[in-house]
Amino acid sequence: MNSGESGATFTRLTIAYSTLASRTANIKLPLQRDDQEILIVVQNPDRIEFPAPPSRSDVRVVELDSKGVAKSRNTAIDVAQGKYLVFADDDIEFKLENLDQVVAHLESCQCSLVLGQATDQTGNLRKTYPANTTWLTRFNSAKAATYEMLINVAAVRADDIRFDEEFGAGAVNYLGDEYIFICDLLKSHQKAHFLPVTMAVHPTDSSGSGWGTSADLQARAKIFTRVFGPLAFAVRALFILRNRDKVSGISNYVRFIFARFKI
Repeated sequence: MNSGESGATFTRLTIAYSTLASRTANIKLPLQRDDQEILIVVQNPDRIEFPAPPSRSDVRVVELDSKGVAKSRNTAIDVAQGKYLVFADDDIEFKLENLDQVVAHLESCQCSLVLGQATDQTGNLRKTYPANTTWLTRFNSAKAATYEMLINVAAVRADDIRFDEEFGAGAVNYLGDEYIFICDLLKSHQKAHFLPVTMAVHPTDSSGSGWGTSADLQARAKIFTRVFGPLAFAVRALFILRNRDKVSGISNYVRFIFARFKI
């Protein structure tokens, strides 16, 4: 790991990109501003050469010798120098003026996290979002995407809230790291809002849009076990009932509800 390991807060907002070394050239940096820093966390377990980002005073690069998006998000939390932090994939484009709205809301509400919304590259909302500002709970935040999340860094650090590194892209359980993070934050008696403000543009396809395979179902089943513990059986049953048109075969329903999959 290189520059900027102290994590001292000195600016308003950190925009933290997580990427693989082979994908660093995909990042489209936002305009430079005095009140924000750009943090690029590069997963590079094979120590390959990768293109250097533009030479700008607001850009820091942290290189990891490991793979996994949750690890890189946690690194961003640890070393961010902004009071607030928004997470980014390498194919994200942010609307800075709308990020300002989300930061202003976070400063005025009793929240440690605000979840915004995103569009695809055609300008259409990526999913169905609430029409109004809404308190987040374990039952309405399962579709959260990382690039929709903006956090109060000090509040998250104070309760040692981190992404579960057994989940998310690059892990066997390649879904659910965002949802688990929100639920852990709520479990720590911190509060979170959904705000109907479009923060980012992201391509249509994503790891969370997959359905139907045994791997998809197994990953989703483990997410609910992680979040709900003994209540997970009932939650999985309700969830699969609501999404029954996306899954084929009674055997898949049963495997999901009981979280029993062949290894």
